[in-house]
Amino acid sequence: MNAPSATAQAVPIGAPVRQRIHASERIAHLVLVLVALALLAFLAGPLGAILQKALQDAEGRFVGLANFVAYARTPALLQSLWNSVWVSAAVTLVTVPTAFAFAYALTRSRMPFKALARTITLVPLLAPSLLSAISLIYWFGNQGVLKNLLTALGIEQIYGAPGIVLAEIFSTFPHALMILITSLAAADARLYEAAEAMGTTARRKFFTITLPGAKYGLISAALVTFTLVVTDFGIPKVIGGSFNVLATDVFKLVIGQQDFQKGAVVALLLLAPAVLTFAVDHWVSQKQTAMLTARAVPYRPKRAPGFDALMGLYCIAVCLLILAMLGMALFASFASFWPYNLQPSLRHYAMGLFDAEVGEAFLNSLKMAGGTAVFGTLLVFCGAYLLEKTQGLKPVRSLVRLLAMLPMAVPGLVLGLGYIFFFNEPANPLNGLYHSLTLLTVCTVVHFYTTGHLTAATALKALDPEFEAVSASLKVPFYKTFWRVTLPICTPALVDIARYFFINAMTTISAVVFLYSPETKVAAIAILNLDEAGEIGAAAACAIMIAAANTLATLLFMGLSRWVDHRTQAWKT
Repeated sequence: MNAPSATAQAVPIGAPVRQRIHASERIAHLVLVLVALALLAFLAGPLGAILQKALQDAEGRFVGLANFVAYARTPALLQSLWNSVWVSAAVTLVTVPTAFAFAYALTRSRMPFKALARTITLVPLLAPSLLSAISLIYWFGNQGVLKNLLTALGIEQIYGAPGIVLAEIFSTFPHALMILITSLAAADARLYEAAEAMGTTARRKFFTITLPGAKYGLISAALVTFTLVVTDFGIPKVIGGSFNVLATDVFKLVIGQQDFQKGAVVALLLLAPAVLTFAVDHWVSQKQTAMLTARAVPYRPKRAPGFDALMGLYCIAVCLLILAMLGMALFASFASFWPYNLQPSLRHYAMGLFDAEVGEAFLNSLKMAGGTAVFGTLLVFCGAYLLEKTQGLKPVRSLVRLLAMLPMAVPGLVLGLGYIFFFNEPANPLNGLYHSLTLLTVCTVVHFYTTGHLTAATALKALDPEFEAVSASLKVPFYKTFWRVTLPICTPALVDIARYFFINAMTTISAVVFLYSPETKVAAIAILNLDEAGEIGAAAACAIMIAAANTLATLLFMGLSRWVDHRTQAWKT
């Protein structure tokens, strides 16, 4: 027998064998590093700039918590903090029960036209939040149709807290409803059958089965509603009058007074409820147990004519209120001269598109929304794929996971302010992006990144990991598996992500209100400018144009989704 070679003797028995890294894995690592660098530059950097600015004086010297102390000694700013808290709480206390009752009607009754009612509730998502504020001015303003009704109720005027509360209820209702429908849909019919067999009353079943099963959905809906209201800028700006809140304070401090230090302090205060909401929601998701097990029976409501009629009437009332908001804005946009000449005309559309140059702003919005949909979807899906379907670079992987979830806890107004501090710095090599449409697009992508990431990650987790394992064993590069297998299967999720990015980019205000220039003004910002100029009819017309564009985009995405299903999802049937 031949003696073992020196090379063989040099390797200890049981020692791990180092495998050579395939070139495709190096490409995956490189792309993952690029995603991490992009999130660091366009998310972590701006947030760090806000914190730095809050700890400095006007000359850039470190002053610690002096700016926070100065804020605490300013009565007007503290009043704004209290206004934001109690208004947000009031909206939450009204919106969540209203949305819960609507969701209960859709999931626990046999009322007719459920699909139509559900579609109507999605209308507020297609229009900027400013539309509800504009409609309320036409309904209850100084020259409003129902101004006398407001006076009879003991409310002096719609401007201020009453207008903000009513407009925010309209704006946040669909967000709360989506969460609560999902929560109530996860019900096990066996629990209700057992309760009926024991002679349990409907009231007792509601409080012992339905409500406990939906409690985590109620908590999430309340947290989301509260955060959306406390961080919203558009509605308080249009209908708030002299009633100050934190979001309008940031705008006044930064744009009006050029007090960047106090603006940074208020921005951090706006960040606090969003971070708290994110933490509590994460805790709730950890505590939540599965409502549907492998043996669960889907709940099917039984026909009850009296109850179904009552639920149907309730949903009709809510849908009529939603349509009244949209309808008034639509009617006012065509009225020649409110309230003296109500003959329909295109005067406000012509004034907005040509005289106020809203046409250029509308094209900018379409460009920004299209860029957000394309590049946002590409970035989100590539990042999610590299996290879920590749291995290695654990520190970078952990960093990307953290940064992907962070935008959920960052209000758009705070992110936009961070972009001012970070990209307006001459020493920053990315300074050339400031005031460009590219930066507005990037900011919008980052603002809505988390929802797209979670959607992509959910779709990817549904795929069997064996695809990648088999590909690796056959020495097939990851990008071929991605292109031939993963991408076709996940295409429906990509369409949903693109639609989400497009619609939100068309309606967002808070994320871009600090970043536009006269050449890069977008349609949602044009509404604010028209309202400030007293051209509320043209502002209504612009809001209707955005809603119409989003409706058309939604229909196009629905058509694209059907085509994609036909071309890539035939394997399901």
